Amino acid sequence: MLGDDAELTAAVRAAQAGDETAFRAVYRAVHPRLLGYVRTLVGDHDAEDVASEAWLQIARDLERFDGDADRFRGWAARIARNRALDHIRMRGRRPVIGGDETELTGRPAESDTAGEAMEALATGSTLSLIARLPQDQAEAVVLRVVMGLDAKSAAETLGKRPGAVRTAAHRGLKRLAELLGGDPESDGGLDALPPQREPRSRAVTSASVTHTRARTQKDM
Repeated sequence: MLGDDAELTAAVRAAQAGDETAFRAVYRAVHPRLLGYVRTLVGDHDAEDVASEAWLQIARDLERFDGDADRFRGWAARIARNRALDHIRMRGRRPVIGGDETELTGRPAESDTAGEAMEALATGSTLSLIARLPQDQAEAVVLRVVMGLDAKSAAETLGKRPGAVRTAAHRGLKRLAELLGGDPESDGGLDALPPQREPRSRAVTSASVTHTRARTQKDM
């Protein structure tokens, strides 16, 4: 796993030059968070397939990318979002995962801050809860907190103004904090969440992506 943005930036540039080992390092560094973002859009069942499609496009278009690690995460998120929205349009609607947004507003919170939710998000254990938020809040929270994008990059990904993204992220985190401050043994608590699905065998791997990238370079 790449330790910081400087290392990720260097790996992206090496991958653009055709270094398959560097591309695998980029994949390992970015994929878990990107998959988490996709899950909030299409649900657990289809997330692996949609993420696979996104990585195939990332591999194909990587030579045209220009920027550092933060811009790469934003660029990858935009590609993943477009693939997810295409998937949703074909399927008809965004899935409802484990409840609805009213469960996030009806529980008392021990405080009115989002710090508790921020800490839980770092563990990856609350992605199913995020998926219950209204889509604008869910996307803003994942892009800002899970993907680590700044407000400007997140706004570019969503096609919105930075202020709107900050507001949506704040509201989403506040709702998550309310839920996390409730009784964890109740029906809507963290312990009631289903476990994350294991990656399916047909999902993309870094090896399959680099193989596709090599084939794509030969075709260009």
